Amino acid sequence: MKKIFLFIIVLFSIFSCKQTAPESLTPDQEPHRKTEQFGFNFTDYNVLQDTIKKGDTFGSIIENQNLGGKPVYDIIEKVKDSFDVRTVRIGRTYTFLRSKDRYKKLQYVIYQPDRANYYIIDLKDSVSASKVSRPIRIKKRTIAGELNGSFSEELNRQKVDPALANKLIKVYAWSIDFFKLKKGDQFGVIFTERFIDDTIYDGVDSLRAAFFEYKGKMIYAFPFAQNEKSGKIDYYDENGKALKNFFLKAPLKYANITSRFSRSRFHPVQMIWKAHKGTDYAAPTGTPIMTTASGIVEQTGYTAGNGNFVKVKHDKTYSTQYLHMSRILVRRGQRITQGSIIGRVGSTGLATGPHVCYRFWKNGVQVDALRLKLPNSQPMENKNLPRFKKQIEPLKWELDSVANL
Repeated sequence: MKKIFLFIIVLFSIFSCKQTAPESLTPDQEPHRKTEQFGFNFTDYNVLQDTIKKGDTFGSIIENQNLGGKPVYDIIEKVKDSFDVRTVRIGRTYTFLRSKDRYKKLQYVIYQPDRANYYIIDLKDSVSASKVSRPIRIKKRTIAGELNGSFSEELNRQKVDPALANKLIKVYAWSIDFFKLKKGDQFGVIFTERFIDDTIYDGVDSLRAAFFEYKGKMIYAFPFAQNEKSGKIDYYDENGKALKNFFLKAPLKYANITSRFSRSRFHPVQMIWKAHKGTDYAAPTGTPIMTTASGIVEQTGYTAGNGNFVKVKHDKTYSTQYLHMSRILVRRGQRITQGSIIGRVGSTGLATGPHVCYRFWKNGVQVDALRLKLPNSQPMENKNLPRFKKQIEPLKWELDSVANL
């Protein structure tokens, strides 16, 4: 029995050694390594790759290399017309190709500002620089589905870049509350994606068309440039109605109304009954205040009641005013666009706490912005409607096809 037992142990030991002993690889069996990049065979060089760090400059990253007697300032001067060394940014990749001998002389510097482009600074003979752009291919993609969770979760399930969700939220900001989409609601999106060298995914390129089922209604979105020369895009539904309103609903991203427009309200500071011709939105001090529509800053200043304020004239009909700011960030006469940050929430003037009082004028009369039916931005001109209808016809047909699947 002892002999049998010892024989089993020996066999087990031999078997274990065979299972765990590392096998040596012949050169032909070594894992494949990518040796060709940027048009160079890396096996011909001593290669050093790194990223730009805080405090780095183009000069500082090459000055400790063997430059073959070339002064750094001379190199920078010679390449300035082709490569602006001031544009190097933290986190971007650079590659040094150096000679393989003991001198490790720097022959080429490759700087990548992004995935689609790179610069080659040639130091081998005379100094020169050139920019190379990798070929980019735009591919169209159509997705559709039925919500079972959030829209973001559905995009993740279909392996779509989250950037698409951000684009759609901006387009539908005046039409859909994405938090109120329900299980079973349908959607369809036609969009394009960028690919570098046909293989490297480089994100969402553009939104071609979309629809969402919201509160039992199909809401379409189609991009269209009314002025073909300017190319400025707005989004419209299938009938040519603009999705974007002329005014934002509130001057803050997250609206918390604490006091509404009223002909008679008990003033919390003055302790008297008086009209409150505005809407109060509470927020922490320093919260950004946005202008609700594009226009020109008509007035900025300070009064004992209003505190720091900004007044914006939008057109011949509409003006808005923003009160009690902790800081004013615009100047009188400045042209601003919808959503521009014009100040910060504060409690200057007659205020019990940090908030912005939002006032609204129509034809010179203060009105309740929350009750006013406000216009859409850039309504479709009748002369552009036939071109719009022709442009969206195949897109709507494709969306309707996926909606019925």
